Amino acid sequence: MSNTENIHTDQAPQPVGLYPHARRVGNLLFLSGIGPRDPQTSNIPGLRQSPTGNYIEFDFAAQCHAVFRNVRTVLEASGARWDDLVDVTVFLVHMERDFHIYNQIYADYFKSNQPCRTTVGISALPTPIAIELKCVAVLNN
Repeated sequence: MSNTENIHTDQAPQPVGLYPHARRVGNLLFLSGIGPRDPQTSNIPGLRQSPTGNYIEFDFAAQCHAVFRNVRTVLEASGARWDDLVDVTVFLVHMERDFHIYNQIYADYFKSNQPCRTTVGISALPTPIAIELKCVAVLNN
């Protein structure tokens, strides 16, 4: 396929599998699923677990802010801006508990740009995160 490019950045959390952070196809940019893990440590903001896996601390808002930072990082590494987003798919592990918090924080980040959005409740993600975003952007260059 011509005019495609895989994008990787050391500034975002490393993928948990064999895939790029994003892929540019023509003027479209497809971001792989991005979670809230810290890019340097892979720790999950707002989450502390006991050695047996029980939650000692859980702050869903901290995960929301971190996932938005990570999305912005991948966009910028791809030559895109926040306002270039046209579609966002949100995966929430606990819809009933977390949707209202997510929706409030989302509104703060998307005041000037309102992409299409789909929110899906799921049972689990590959790491113990509570949120993941899958995004599409249109590049104007």
